[in-house]
Amino acid sequence: MSQREHATIRRRQFRLSGGETLSYLAGGDPSRPAVLLLHGFPNSSEMFREIAQELSESAFIIAPDLPGFGESDVLTITTFDRFGEAVAELLSHLEVGARYIYLHDFGAPVGLHLAMADPEQVLGLIIQNANAHWAGIGPDWAGTIPYWTERSAENEAAATSHLTLEGIRDQYLAEVPPDVTAGISDERWKEDWRVMNLPGRREVQRALIADYGTYVSRFPSVAEYLARWQPSALLLWGRHDAFFELDETLSWMRALPRMEAHIFDGGHLLLETHSPRVAPVLRDFVEQPA
Repeated sequence: MSQREHATIRRRQFRLSGGETLSYLAGGDPSRPAVLLLHGFPNSSEMFREIAQELSESAFIIAPDLPGFGESDVLTITTFDRFGEAVAELLSHLEVGARYIYLHDFGAPVGLHLAMADPEQVLGLIIQNANAHWAGIGPDWAGTIPYWTERSAENEAAATSHLTLEGIRDQYLAEVPPDVTAGISDERWKEDWRVMNLPGRREVQRALIADYGTYVSRFPSVAEYLARWQPSALLLWGRHDAFFELDETLSWMRALPRMEAHIFDGGHLLLETHSPRVAPVLRDFVEQPA
């Protein structure tokens, strides 16, 4: 197979052991280093549409739609650990060994679940607007934190108030300078909203908001993993993130003092505006000698 044929990104389907279908994008030469691209809320593997092709020229790319997102089925039980197990099944099916893991938003607890379960298979972490410390959880989380310990109707209403078309739009635009977001089509958040209104999808979001509290409770374990293993790391951060505090970048850099860090004039969904600048940085990172 030619290099060009290897690099072509294709959408594929994989049936999990529980019977659900996991949809994913894959491309690149499987003999090259693997890069697992994990999206967050409210996206899908389409988040990586502008970097996947270029990155596949240097690596084997796997970008799943997490269960209940994009074209993937909803799992019987929705937790980040279950998501990690589903992605682990996919990686085993594809015979992926050592890999780089791209962490973003809800993709961070999934990717760290995988990394901590099999640390020797981690070639490096790519951290893009992803929390693993309390420093990233700022004032905008005030309505969510009580829901982690008390699942009352009032707390649920506050924690899930962003599950609206306007709330999804804010993931793209909130607190980002208008000139930066001018090129983002409203079709992006309209498609996210369409998917969220499919059967069972809103329930997935509610479950993940609740389970994020479980992930936060494991921050000390994440810190122990990072301290012990010191994985190679690349940080890419949109400084105008309305949801994850910029101080989180300092926590990551203290945890991984040898990491390469880039702060961009973008927002939470950095790749919507900065993919042309991010792609070559990613390629340089995965092409570096092990």
